Amino acid sequence: MGSVRKASAWLGLVEDNDERYYADEYAEYSEGAETADAWVTDPRVRVASESAQAESRRIATVSPTCFRDARNIGELFREGVPVIVNLTSLESGDAKRVVDFAAGLTFGLRGSIERVATRVFLLSPAHTQVVTGEPQGRPQDGFYNQS
Repeated sequence: MGSVRKASAWLGLVEDNDERYYADEYAEYSEGAETADAWVTDPRVRVASESAQAESRRIATVSPTCFRDARNIGELFREGVPVIVNLTSLESGDAKRVVDFAAGLTFGLRGSIERVATRVFLLSPAHTQVVTGEPQGRPQDGFYNQS
């Protein structure tokens, strides 16, 4: 198996059918066993059903062109899908209306709204945890104790 094929198989882009690389201890899994714990390496990790995993993995990106497109944002968010709203193509008046709509939507469904960039917002449902790249113990007033 070539290195490109190995990388593609590791990424899940192609099926890994090369049986030479499986040791005898893994033979029970290479025969197509359909157990949920077959590929789990950490005993603390539990695999949910595929439909639940697919639901939790969905994130929608919406770039409305007018205020009428706010309905699509609301329908996705009501389904529990996190929505990234890109308002760069809207005029400022319509963008403010969409942000007001999104703020009311997140308040009513107990979610959260967060500004990601200029005129780009993330709407997160109540069951979704947003993790930032900021370290927890970093001082907020300076860089390495500098003011």
